[in-house]
Amino acid sequence: MMQGQVAIEKLTKTYVVKQRKGLFKAEKKNVEALKGVSLEIRPGEVFGLLGPNGAGKTTLIKCLTTLLLPTSGRVWINGYELTKQDNAIRATVGCMLMGERGLYWKLTGRENLVFFGALYHLSPTERKKRADAIIAKLDLVEIADRSVETYSSGQKMKLAFAKALINDAPLLILDEPTNTLDVPSARELRAVVRELNTEGKTVIYTTHIMSEAETLCDHVAIVDRGEVLALGTVSELKTSLQRDAVIRIEGVISSKAAQAVQSLPGVSRAAITAVNGHTQLTVVAEGHQTLLPQLIQTLTAHNAVMQKITPEEVTLEDVFIARTGRTLADDTRVK
Repeated sequence: MMQGQVAIEKLTKTYVVKQRKGLFKAEKKNVEALKGVSLEIRPGEVFGLLGPNGAGKTTLIKCLTTLLLPTSGRVWINGYELTKQDNAIRATVGCMLMGERGLYWKLTGRENLVFFGALYHLSPTERKKRADAIIAKLDLVEIADRSVETYSSGQKMKLAFAKALINDAPLLILDEPTNTLDVPSARELRAVVRELNTEGKTVIYTTHIMSEAETLCDHVAIVDRGEVLALGTVSELKTSLQRDAVIRIEGVISSKAAQAVQSLPGVSRAAITAVNGHTQLTVVAEGHQTLLPQLIQTLTAHNAVMQKITPEEVTLEDVFIARTGRTLADDTRVK
């Protein structure tokens, strides 16, 4: 057994889905959402699960919170083993899943928190005290006594985050918590996460926003297509590309031009994405000073229009591009 507040050994999850073949026929297909994931999360750290939509992050979170039964592998959370001591796990974990479906829209925000406090067997006095404290901490006082159906999407997300705090669990699992939040609200939520971590709580934080992970997480795992591709601190993952340079080119660039750049000697990865109405080509390569003339010549030969060329410092997204050849904007969900 691995040591740690959360220990995951060779966890797999396979779905059986039906694919339609013609009007009346369908065939079954196995989809591997998790492929032998092994991780260890230490007490008192913020651990980031990073990857695009379809990477397997939410499937992993649902397994850890006992909402999904894994196909194989073993997991220990707060000293309890998954599938054998699930009630104890649920009592010691605070969870915010992506989306707002876990709230009761006809109840007020305060009534939601008190109700979920009762589910955790808090006394009436304790659940009211906890609800009041969380409402104050998250600045929900003005909307706390309105029915949730009147909330904006961002307000519902903040209440879903509040719900994860009601049982004062030592482990918080937050799945894309800033999704749908505006920039100031997202900044406030991240500040609360840091404060909770400072108070001693361990946090598992999933996101597809690499800059968020860089500023918040102690250790990160880059996940793609159900596998852990890279694991370590932010600085360790950036250092793994220390010998490489990153060049970003904005303009009008075709996929054929990007493929031609990918074939250049010294280029390890080249990926395109849409940015501000233009195409951005991110190139990970050795020695950009000697490569740049070839890069420009190749793009020009493929009718690319270059508006901006910027050598930049390595980011976590660059690590992802280097490992996968794709950007985080790509959706890898099985259609």
